[in-house]
Amino acid sequence: MQIPTDLATYTQWSGILTLVFLGLTLLSFVFKWGIRFRLVGATSFMGVITASIFALSLGLFTHTEIPGSVRYTLVYDNAGDKVVIVVPPTITESETAATLRQAAADIIPFGRAGTFGTQLTIRARTMLHPELGVSQPLYLGQATKLMSDSNAELDVRVFSDRFAQLPKSLPESNS
Repeated sequence: MQIPTDLATYTQWSGILTLVFLGLTLLSFVFKWGIRFRLVGATSFMGVITASIFALSLGLFTHTEIPGSVRYTLVYDNAGDKVVIVVPPTITESETAATLRQAAADIIPFGRAGTFGTQLTIRARTMLHPELGVSQPLYLGQATKLMSDSNAELDVRVFSDRFAQLPKSLPESNS
């Protein structure tokens, strides 16, 4: 079963349920039911829930999509000034730059530990396997940004000389 992640859908259904409770509350006052004051409380609570979900839908999820970026995996984050992401070994230089920009947009520095003037450093790496049973990390680039200034420019550096070490094609698995 697919659960919708769009908060507008939840706002709509919560609003409908609030109107249903409002109708029941009005009926309870017309027919003088014993639970009419409990229904006032339930209707009020549903109104608060509906307003809260609506407020969350206005700006909770803002995702910036950087064109040309590839999927990456976050493998190290000290919640301060250092982050390492893993990219596939088939990545190009332009994709590395775009992926570092995407990671910087995704990893918001607010609330990170660090002193004034500390730079957030995001490093992109891939894994090489020069021989069976041996893994060697290869750093392909890094992005740095001053954490204390939200408008600071992102400095992206791609280590072009290291792309020559990448395999030209991935080895096929013998399964």
